[in-house]
Amino acid sequence: MQANASSRQGAGRTIGYAVVGIGHIAQVAVLPAFTHAKRNSRLVAIVSDDARKRRELGRRYRVATYSYNEYGACLAHPDVDAVYIAVPNSLHARYAVRAAQGGVHVLCEKPMALDEDQCASMIRAARQHRVKLMIAYRLHFEAANLRAAEVVRSGVLGEPRIFNSVFGMQVTPGDVRLRRALGGGTLYDVGIYCINAARSLFRDEPIEVSAFASHNGDRRFREVDEMTSAILRFRDDRLACFTSSFGAADVAAYEVVGTKGRLRVEPAYEYAEGLTHYLTVNGREQRRTFPKRDQFAAELLYFSDCILHDREPEPSGYEGLADVRIIRALQRSAASRRPVKIRALGRRLRRPSMRQETHRPPVRKPRVVRARPPSR
Repeated sequence: MQANASSRQGAGRTIGYAVVGIGHIAQVAVLPAFTHAKRNSRLVAIVSDDARKRRELGRRYRVATYSYNEYGACLAHPDVDAVYIAVPNSLHARYAVRAAQGGVHVLCEKPMALDEDQCASMIRAARQHRVKLMIAYRLHFEAANLRAAEVVRSGVLGEPRIFNSVFGMQVTPGDVRLRRALGGGTLYDVGIYCINAARSLFRDEPIEVSAFASHNGDRRFREVDEMTSAILRFRDDRLACFTSSFGAADVAAYEVVGTKGRLRVEPAYEYAEGLTHYLTVNGREQRRTFPKRDQFAAELLYFSDCILHDREPEPSGYEGLADVRIIRALQRSAASRRPVKIRALGRRLRRPSMRQETHRPPVRKPRVVRARPPSR
């Protein structure tokens, strides 16, 4: 099918997607996003092992449906140019590599995979089979976070010295995020947002990390951490600190502090509400609100353009690998109770910029079929 994937591309056409994994995020955000991405993207198939989901969602969106055992047939569908992978974290590499081997482009949810070897296998498969690979960092297309990086770069804060963030929620008992074998844990799920934000705002990679994991005795956290606090040391002794939690009240905020001022973004990582900047310089605070928008349609529009115009996506597979390397180092630090040094990635990464900002109106929350939200 590799030749087919290339031959189907061309100016003025749309990219057909199969969404693989129809959990809560796929139903409330990914599937509805195709309405706002119809300029160059269309939903043509869904993949799930839940017969009721296939039946009801297939009928609702008027698309072909497949079980996981039929994934090969889905990839061979003549209208499937790309997949959006939203299965549990432990399955990302398997489904991405199979798609690439079939000549199908891959847009994969974060974290990219569970370790560096899995990430490398995805990058290698995409390169060997000449398909595009992008990791679904939706905030690389969202105005509030892109503008925050511009504020830091402008020098209005002086020299950026400190990044601090908290991302927490009360995760529902039984949620996939609480299962170690499926890639659960706070770092893979919410800590990754803090890591990616720190890297984007400092425009650099950490050279050493430390972490402390905590468990409060709640039975929900028998397999994964309830909370992890981390310190990332960057060059010039800049420090980024964050805490990710599955057992705290809802919070999603970060602050970057420079020698002349500070910028707080709260909420910072959400997709279901607007985001707000609080910029303080010389004791005066300015507030700016960025209205809620469809962050997932922005991803689809951008990735489809990369396919149609043969451009390398940002965020690429190497961006996903950079975060996974840090998460793995933090896990080792928490287990050993020692700092862990991180070797240079060996590749210069592109950073997101305001050129990637894409505004689409928010979606209406659809009726969900056999899927629960992650937090209570």
